[in-house]
Amino acid sequence: MNQSARSEEDTLPKLLVRNYLKYGSGQVAIREKHMGIWQSYSWQAYFEIVKYLGLALLSLGLNRGERVSILAENKPHAFWYEIAAHSVGGVVVGIFADCTPPEVEYYVKHSDSRFVICQDQEQVDKVLEIKGNLPDLEKVIYWDSKGLWSYSDSILMNMEEMLQLGRRIDREQPGLFHKCVSEGSGDDLAVFLYSSGTTGNPKAAMVTQEALIGMAKAVNEVDRYEENEEYLSFLPIAWIAEQLFGVACSLYYCLRTNFPEEPETVQDNIREIGPQVVFFGPRLWENLIRMIQVSIEDSGFLQRACYRTALSIGKKKAQYAMSGKSPGIALSIFCFLAERLVFGPLRDNIGLRMTRVGYSAGAAISPDVISYFHAIGVNLKQLYGGSEIGVVTLHRDGDIKPESCGLPLPGVDFRISDDGEIHVRTSHMFSGYYGAEDKTREKVVNGWYHTGDFGHFDADGHLIVMDRMEDLMDLGEGLKFSPQFCEVRLRFSPYIKDVLVVARPDESFVGALVNIDLNNVGQWAEARHISYTTFVDLSQKLEVIELVRRQIAEVNEMLPDYSRIRRFINLYKEFDPDEAEMTRTRKLRRTFVEERFKALIDGIYGEDETIEISSEITYRDGRKSLMKNRIQVVSV
Repeated sequence: MNQSARSEEDTLPKLLVRNYLKYGSGQVAIREKHMGIWQSYSWQAYFEIVKYLGLALLSLGLNRGERVSILAENKPHAFWYEIAAHSVGGVVVGIFADCTPPEVEYYVKHSDSRFVICQDQEQVDKVLEIKGNLPDLEKVIYWDSKGLWSYSDSILMNMEEMLQLGRRIDREQPGLFHKCVSEGSGDDLAVFLYSSGTTGNPKAAMVTQEALIGMAKAVNEVDRYEENEEYLSFLPIAWIAEQLFGVACSLYYCLRTNFPEEPETVQDNIREIGPQVVFFGPRLWENLIRMIQVSIEDSGFLQRACYRTALSIGKKKAQYAMSGKSPGIALSIFCFLAERLVFGPLRDNIGLRMTRVGYSAGAAISPDVISYFHAIGVNLKQLYGGSEIGVVTLHRDGDIKPESCGLPLPGVDFRISDDGEIHVRTSHMFSGYYGAEDKTREKVVNGWYHTGDFGHFDADGHLIVMDRMEDLMDLGEGLKFSPQFCEVRLRFSPYIKDVLVVARPDESFVGALVNIDLNNVGQWAEARHISYTTFVDLSQKLEVIELVRRQIAEVNEMLPDYSRIRRFINLYKEFDPDEAEMTRTRKLRRTFVEERFKALIDGIYGEDETIEISSEITYRDGRKSLMKNRIQVVSV
């Protein structure tokens, strides 16, 4: 498909029509694992479902520019409803499936959505619980009817009813859908993308059709997608990354989009797909490494020795490959053996044997993670961007620096302010924050978006992002450091799932609250016949505390003396988005967490070796309980 033909389509629905006319029923566009069986949908099926859903939305009264919220996991249906809404001029608001009813209420009310698309009974129940607070809500539409057969609320409508309505409208007005699509333009708003809300209520960044397609073109300038490459769709559509790759790139470059059955089965499903393009958040890449490391530790002596030898070889080869150089003949021979005996089977086991390019974005990732995956043969790249600016940097093949976010993409300008803040200017910028012109003026000054991130460019033009400006910590005497620098390296450990690094200007050292990885530490404890009952019990075992202490001591070796972690606490619970400790994209709400665990942080900077704490735990069903525990404060 030539570039001139592509340039004629300036909206996502027009791209879908183009693909339908080119491929019809002869090419698979989407695959979904459902009930253990892969279900395939051709471009024709994709187009027809979108057409009927779009006409149904139009018949129900959706006007151009009005919002449609989608509250669901990442499934083909969410994509169908999104493009259907775009086709008749609607704007889509993605809502994370694990949001609580109050959060859902905020997104629906703030965006003035008249329609909410739900996946199943769980999501429908959330909306019905709050519908009395949503006077503008007209319809709640769902596609999974299980458990909903007895619901009689007139506001509800299922997907089959929508399709029947759309078919009837199409018979009565056969040219209506194409007319609606042709009336769309690149200037039309496509999505509201809400900020992560680490410091307050999320803001809705308004992103146009042209901006999404422009981002897809810019990324393709670097990684050159081929039609019908397999793409694994795993991230929620509420995130800019999935809007770019799963929606825009899949339509623009005809990538075959694959949906795993459940988050729990994604590892098995990836092996069956063999995707060429993969996008995971940093936490998922870290989880993969933790899984590999623990599996290796549980294997026999010979397997461990082979793995460690191969990894040593792979790291040397990766250094050449990331810098665009070729290894010598001797190293190439060893690399061939390592690939055949270790890395090939390993990548096959984690589903990445066919992966041509993998991406990570959304939060900082340890350079150790990027280096590790390159060592085992996975071309992992880190992106930098945001809902307001899209993706603006990307590593180039042969020029990958694990500590950086890569080079600017075509059409993107950067500057660094006097105080080190990163400013970005791009033609794919958002159109402002919905209902918050004052916030837009604060963030966009003379065409430059002020990211709030602290960073710099190295001598080769690579962007290095250190941390959020507001999160840089003051240790007194003019000393500042980035807690994120420590945190991402500690998460490289298979036994540490999360960590909050803390500091105070009137104190002389750094402390940390640590979340152990329950599964991996549990396996480690069982292998050593250490009995435990609960997460709290395991976290406070002396052997586990010593295990974590060793992990921190290793990371301390790469830190300046003044920023080394001197005391820490193994937290009695995991950080949880449902308790507002993390955003839905799994970023820590640092200020909130520091306030919530102030007693523990005071203990880190106190003289006692144990702290007795009482905390209220809120369960998913709304029940609350009071928990008392004695927590140990440990010196490194």
